[in-house]
Order: sequence, then structure tokens, then C-alpha cells
Amino acid sequence: MTSGDFRRAAHVDLSLQEMADRVAIRELVDTYAFCADRRDATGQMALFTEDTDFQVYMDTSSSIPAQHIQGRTALAPVFDELNGYEATMHFNGQSTTMLDGQNATGIAYCLAHHVKVEAAGRSLMIAAIRYLDTFVKQDGIWYFSQRKLMVDWTETRALVTG
Repeated sequence: MTSGDFRRAAHVDLSLQEMADRVAIRELVDTYAFCADRRDATGQMALFTEDTDFQVYMDTSSSIPAQHIQGRTALAPVFDELNGYEATMHFNGQSTTMLDGQNATGIAYCLAHHVKVEAAGRSLMIAAIRYLDTFVKQDGIWYFSQRKLMVDWTETRALVTG
């Protein structure tokens, strides 16, 4: 899936169900970020299907993920890594969703801020992330069935307190 796969639609004939599905998917994406910032790994894991596929690409020019996790329970150590930071804040930006019945695909942009405390002091790492998502609706609830976390760039700088 690439950004070019998504085209702007007229949306003049949206059904109430399609509008509800679009809102539910956006809430799913936002809940993922909320759970990450609150260190709620259990809540974060519950957003994924049992057989989920989660891939992390630190180098988006590579077709091989830096991490490839399969299955909801295998996500626990990945989400636990956030405990190494003093604080995080994920800002979700634009997103696009294409619905196809009980399935959907989407792209969501996020600026993830990570504050770390080390002997040298506090630092801030900002990651520009694109999520390439595949969603599935099960028993009326939307879940991530695949999430590709694409790190487009990072910046790390010292934090000055004062």
C-alpha cells in the first residue's frame, strides 16, 4: 500500500454505517496512541486481532522490517519498551481510510515524542511515523489486523529544563 493508493472521494453518498465505521476506525487509531502514552499495554494489545501482524520499519527504503511480530500476545514486549521513557506523547495527524465491507485499509501519520532520562541528562526523540494499516470488523468492532510502523525520520536533542 502506498500513499498513491488513496484518492480523495466525493463522500456525497456516505451511509450512516460508513460514517460510523470511519469514526470507529479513527477512534481505534487514536486509542492506540492514548494507550501508548498511558503505558496501557493491555489496552493497546486489545486493539489487535488475535492473529495480528505488526511490522516496524526503521528504514523505509528497506523491504525487510526491523521487527516483525505475529500474534496479539507477542506485542507485549514491544509495547513494554515505552516504559524506558520518562514520558511520551503521540500526535496523530492526517489519516485516510478505504472501506471494503468488514475490511479496510488506511494510512495514518503520527509525530511521536519520547522523553528519556540518562546520566547525561534529558533528551527528546521525535519520530515521524506513517502507519500502513489493515483493519477488520469482528462482531461489530474494528481491530488492527496488520500494522506497519514506518519511521520516516527521527530527531534527538537535549532537553533544557528551566
